[in-house]
Parts: sequence; C-alpha cells; structure tokens
Amino acid sequence: MSTKKTIRVVLAEDHTIVREGLRALLDVRDDIEVVAEVADGRAAVEAVAAHKPDVAIMDLGMPELNGVDATRAIRKDFPATQVLILSMHSGEEYVRPAIRAGASGYLLKGSGLSDLVAAIQAVSQGDAFFSPSIAKIVLHDSRRDARPGGREPQPGDALTNREREILQLVAEGRSSPEIARQLSLSVKTVEGHRGRIMAKLDVHHVAGLVRHAIRIGLVSPDA
Repeated sequence: MSTKKTIRVVLAEDHTIVREGLRALLDVRDDIEVVAEVADGRAAVEAVAAHKPDVAIMDLGMPELNGVDATRAIRKDFPATQVLILSMHSGEEYVRPAIRAGASGYLLKGSGLSDLVAAIQAVSQGDAFFSPSIAKIVLHDSRRDARPGGREPQPGDALTNREREILQLVAEGRSSPEIARQLSLSVKTVEGHRGRIMAKLDVHHVAGLVRHAIRIGLVSPDA
C-alpha cells in the first residue's frame, strides 16, 4: 500500500509571532513538514536552495528582499518549488506583481487553517489557489491580457532585478556603503544604480524613491 507523500515547506514571514503561530498549526499535521522558517526574503531564497522544498510560503513585506523578488528568484532557480503568497494585502498593486513573479497561490492572512492547508496541497500539485477576492483580480487580468494589446505597462516594469533590490534597500533606509557591503558591490556601482533608478522613475530625492517603492509593493507603508 502506497503512503501519502509529505509536503515539505519553507515558511518565510518576518513577524515572529505570526511565523511561530503558523508553524505550530502546521506541525500538528502528518502530511506537511516545515523544513525551515526564515524572517526575510533573502534567507527564503537561501532556505529553498538548501532544502529544495515542495512549497515556499511567502509573506510580501519582508526586509532584505521583498516577497515578490524572492518569489521571482525561487521560480527562476528552483522551478520545482511552488510559491504560495500569504499576505494581509489584497490590493491589485500587491497581487499582480506576485502573480507575474511566478506565485502559484495567493492567500489572505484572514483565511482559516483549512484554506491554508488546501492552498498548500493545491500548489504542491502544480495547481493554483487564490482567496476569492484575489481570484477576481487574476480572472480579470487573464481576460484583459487575452484581448488585443495585452496588459498595460506597470510601475516598476522598467527596473532591472538588481535595481528593484537596491530600491528596496534604499527605501528601508540603507546607505550606499551599507548596500554595497550587503550586495558585495562597490559604492560607486551602487551609486550608479541609484542614479539610473532615479532617472527611470523621474524622481530626484530619496523620499520619491520611498514613495515609489511603496507604490509597487517593495516595502509596506507601515514598515
């Protein structure tokens, strides 16, 4: 008789009480195993590389590397790992970038445990799972994209992955030397990226960069 496969999960959530609560809920199940828990997006990518889980449960508003860019990195380098977004944000400006980055599911934090388990099971099998309000956005976008002309350009589309990474760190209050040390770049290279970001976004001060980072979901307004 065949045994049911255990779904291996990496849990990425920067709020300790939320992360520990989620782990406690999942640990009682014999069909789901949390193999690692982390508090930022960069650590999430590293945990996926180390553990090769079936599913990465990802918050969006995390430090170091936000959930969208962490999702994009995971789906690019570890396509066997599916990403399930677990977020308090239901706005289109959060949902659309996450889906475009490769997330297979998007669940709101107000959902119950049964929905979380169903979402984990669905995405682990290669299916999609969305909270009802999120599903409406996804359906609307799929219909729009099917029409001639496709989707309209979105804020942030012009930025490279590295520029998005640096924009998030700037918005988190990091100085150029700090960013350079964290990303193993020279200060001159970081300053060059900052200049190109400002030119592409047509902003001329850090406050403008922070507003744009919030608008495209790189950081949360309450961070």
